[in-house]
Amino acid sequence: MDKIKVLVVDDSAYNRMAISQMLSSATGIAVAGSAHDGVDAIAKTLRLSPDVITLDLEMPNMDGFTFLRWLMKERPTPVLVLSSRSDSRSVFRALELGAVDFLAKPEARISRSIESIRDELVAKVQAVLNLEMAKVKSAIELLALEKAAPAPLKEDAGRSRKGPVEVVAIGSSTGGPPAIQAIVSSLPADLGAAILVAQHMPPGFTKSFAERLNKLSSLMVFEAAAGDRISPGSVLIAPGGHHLAVKRDRGGLFAELVPRSPSDKYVPSADRMMTSVAEACGAAALAVVLTGMGKDGAEGVRAVKQRKGQCLAESEESAVIFGMPQEAIRTGSIDKVLPLAGMAEEILLRCRAAGSDPARADENSA
Repeated sequence: MDKIKVLVVDDSAYNRMAISQMLSSATGIAVAGSAHDGVDAIAKTLRLSPDVITLDLEMPNMDGFTFLRWLMKERPTPVLVLSSRSDSRSVFRALELGAVDFLAKPEARISRSIESIRDELVAKVQAVLNLEMAKVKSAIELLALEKAAPAPLKEDAGRSRKGPVEVVAIGSSTGGPPAIQAIVSSLPADLGAAILVAQHMPPGFTKSFAERLNKLSSLMVFEAAAGDRISPGSVLIAPGGHHLAVKRDRGGLFAELVPRSPSDKYVPSADRMMTSVAEACGAAALAVVLTGMGKDGAEGVRAVKQRKGQCLAESEESAVIFGMPQEAIRTGSIDKVLPLAGMAEEILLRCRAAGSDPARADENSA
């Protein structure tokens, strides 16, 4: 079997060396070359035809954003961004331009601690190898359409009458941020339900993600904090490094944060969030599993379905990585499988359609 050819792009000579050594030490991966800026990266891409590219965003001469625009137009290739937490806002801009995932550098300055990301880096390189770049380009086009819409108004957020769905619980991983943005920015302020999001993301990035979504959505989007009230028209993003759970008291629903433990594989966990939503909301829960590697969300949709709630999954047609949706579908708990472009409309219909039959499984989910 041929090795995965990786091009390492970073303006730091130390980082280029450290990343190259980490990748080269993994079975099945070969570093085809390295580049010190975007101009050099274009030349190396044309000459080496890498399978995957790791990319630093802040570089002299030509930065990572300019290189990404060229790459997506001329040589679409899976890109993993390596970014410092202090520059988290730039990551989401890069994901909009076509990067498929990112990793947090341990420190902003040059440091040997960058080696601590080795296992995650290798796993993500292996995961994105065979993804179809056409799906990434479709997601970019969908985001462009959403951003072309008029700026959203928030006056009606939270004022709508409660509908048949109390909470929409969304879980995602690789490819998830653009998918979540496409959905949340499409939903109206009077949705009638709250939205909770468990996106696999490290600490230091979820706050910027929430702030970005809040600017693009008519809903009120914020990073969840312990004790936050969960009400219609609000979107709570699980903070990196914590699990988001839902509890109910006399005042209604509120958020509970659970710190990660050493044994946790997925953080924030879609399973833990969805299971808590099922327990708190019963038949008024709607679980949505989007793109991502692994099987997080499978136990969650099973719990929601056992409590008579509804479950949706993104189809292979649009999912950048079909792992999480596929595992959810295999549980037999999914009511409907559909592409990302139709997900917001389906969520809206189910949040407003009293008397619908959520138990009827779509033929695509068989």
